[in-house]
Amino acid sequence: MTINVYTEQTPNPATMKFMVNKLLINGSEDFATKESAEHSPFAKELFKFNFVNGVFFASNFVTITKTEGVEWPDIEPILKEFVKGAVESEYKIKEETSDETPTFEGTDLEIKIQQILHDYVRPAVEQDGGAISYKSFDDGVVTVELRGSCSGCPSSTITLKSGIQNLLQRMVPEVKEVVSEAL
Repeated sequence: MTINVYTEQTPNPATMKFMVNKLLINGSEDFATKESAEHSPFAKELFKFNFVNGVFFASNFVTITKTEGVEWPDIEPILKEFVKGAVESEYKIKEETSDETPTFEGTDLEIKIQQILHDYVRPAVEQDGGAISYKSFDDGVVTVELRGSCSGCPSSTITLKSGIQNLLQRMVPEVKEVVSEAL
């Protein structure tokens, strides 16, 4: 199989989404620091580039966050070539892998919220090179964590309030607000 890599801009100007024509991972893995990539051969190699500041994997893409002072046109071809080679060489994203479907825990209401986030919100957030995970539901407030290109993105607050909050309020009347846990 020939591996093709193409890039997509994300709403966050510091991140670029590198799409491949192969499933890389079920779920997602976020490596916000070089240290966190210790058990990921793929991410560890990416962090060897001094202009890589963060690495996030989900389904068929890797979102890379660059350091300040470097421009995408200068590094994009290098990263594209690297990602292609890494996928062809079958670099592991994490040492041990498990193909498990998500299990939701909590009250019936919490499980319903998690299912909605998984089925409706996650695919949209992944389109922009990010990920969302449920943290808690307390007194009408849903707390989520945004990762990948969503972390630190200027438009993530708008997405959170106008998109995710409105959807959850329509589908689960008990939801009053959606907030993001700061990383």
